[in-house]
Amino acid sequence: MIALLTPSCSLSEKARIIDAIERSGLRAHLDRIDGRERIGAPGANSDLARALASFPGVDEVHAQKNAYARVSRESEPQSRTRVRVGDVVFGGRDIVVAAGPCAVETEDQIHETAGIVAGLGATVLRGGAFKPRTSPYSFQGLGQQGLELLRAAGDRTGLPVVTEVVSPNEVEVVAEYADMLQVGARNMQNFSLLRAVGESQKPVWLKRGMMSTVKELLLAAEYVVDAGNPDVVLCERGIRSFDQSTRNTFDVNAIPLLKRETHLPVVADPSHGCGVRDLVPHVARAAIAAGADGLMVEVH
Repeated sequence: MIALLTPSCSLSEKARIIDAIERSGLRAHLDRIDGRERIGAPGANSDLARALASFPGVDEVHAQKNAYARVSRESEPQSRTRVRVGDVVFGGRDIVVAAGPCAVETEDQIHETAGIVAGLGATVLRGGAFKPRTSPYSFQGLGQQGLELLRAAGDRTGLPVVTEVVSPNEVEVVAEYADMLQVGARNMQNFSLLRAVGESQKPVWLKRGMMSTVKELLLAAEYVVDAGNPDVVLCERGIRSFDQSTRNTFDVNAIPLLKRETHLPVVADPSHGCGVRDLVPHVARAAIAAGADGLMVEVH
């Protein structure tokens, strides 16, 4: 629900509206769109909407169609969110390319790879220090040491760093080293983690789960934004299907659909999307043609 305020709405009238919303157990969000102040209350029922419509200072009340009210295009119909990470802007005119190894393995490996991707035009360095793996016997990352090596490689090349965080308890330490926090596909519906990265105020790279719908991805983003962090970039990285020819099935449909449904930037991960090296350039071009604002490419 959105309550549009009158131009003459006083501070005391705004306070009364916000108090009524919060006494209903909801969060109130005050902002301004196209010069008009409004108060949003995601989750409000029709009774509260009718009550607020009679408050002094309220011009009109509109219901919101989507459960993901704050990330919906409906909430920002005339503009798109731009997410800044250092000097890099997601959602602007330039295609952002984040490149680097899936996992930081050694000092030589991450420094050599960082230098190569920077020289080839990448604008963000990616690399994993904490790696959630399907098998408990697979390499799980270097942890703190990996963060230190990744940060050093980013500083050396001048590239901002994005890396995955897998636990709410690790958000603070990862945020000390990273310019952007990645929530991976396996953690897209880890709601405690979503709230924790939302409270961190670091930009968030949010990957779609391998068996998650587009709506579920948008609701995951809503968790982050509702926790206080508007800087979210959505990533299509392929979904699991019956076909085993590629690692995943890259859902190119999701890119224009997301661009229609949300004001947030949308990027693609063609490396995980197909998992076949010689197909990655083709899938990357398809993603850009479909409207993606950037790419994440695995480079080792």
